[in-house]
Amino acid sequence: MKNSFTDRIFLGLIYALLIIMAFAMLYPFWNSIVISFNVGSDTTRGGITFWPRQFTLENYNVVFQDKRLMTGFLISVLRTVIGTILSIVCTAVFAYGMSKRQLMGRKWYMILCIITMYFSGGLIPSFLINRELGLMDNFWVMIVPNIISVWNMIIFRTFFLELPEGLEESAKIDGCGHWGIFFKIVVPISGPVIATLSLFSAVWHWNDWFTASIYITTEHLLPIQTLLQQILSSNIMSEQMMQTNAAARSHMSQLQNVTTKSLTMSTMLVATIPILLVYPFLQKYFTKGVMIGSIKE
Repeated sequence: MKNSFTDRIFLGLIYALLIIMAFAMLYPFWNSIVISFNVGSDTTRGGITFWPRQFTLENYNVVFQDKRLMTGFLISVLRTVIGTILSIVCTAVFAYGMSKRQLMGRKWYMILCIITMYFSGGLIPSFLINRELGLMDNFWVMIVPNIISVWNMIIFRTFFLELPEGLEESAKIDGCGHWGIFFKIVVPISGPVIATLSLFSAVWHWNDWFTASIYITTEHLLPIQTLLQQILSSNIMSEQMMQTNAAARSHMSQLQNVTTKSLTMSTMLVATIPILLVYPFLQKYFTKGVMIGSIKE
């Protein structure tokens, strides 16, 4: 059926609104890219919108020559990879056990888990516990305390409850135990939910700066997001690099056209681009994986 004149006007207004919204969300990111590739002293004059006025790579040269930022980048990568793998494995195993209807006290365990989603001990008790566990100034303090996510466990559990019982029964007949059933049957057919929750976990680990700012004082263990937060809050990136890196200090003296704003934009993009590149590879799992948690038992 052909659309009427009124329908075409309505659709045109919807498309126009969507275009405006997309522009409002994408332009700040694009402008950050443009500023990062523009000469810093020229950026201070203003007027940088869609294209660099004086193209340069000096901002990125300074960022990649600063060993502190590169170390932070590697720490973020290690934390994201290790934290995501351990979190998904532990949460999936926990959810698999909670999905068993014959588990005694299963409903009470679920109530206790859900309570932790709304109430926590607070920052001070968490700080004291982590200190007693010897996790202060330790790489594992960014992984172990958050290794189990109750929300992800509920999504895993809901998915496992939907699996046909005949799969497990046939595996038991063949001599498989619970671990064999989980790793040989359940995990291979749980690709969508594993991929979706892995992405959510990876994004959280990559973007989290607060944990390191509280529990880590050793500079070489700080992830890049915490370093970036310190740069943005203090607004003295050039001074920090000169205080911590003699090579960067001599290099900065030669780069008169590099400013704090241009370096901040460059550092922000270096910290953002890697996690953005992961989305296209897992996008096809989003619809099925996210909808799993909305299905009631």
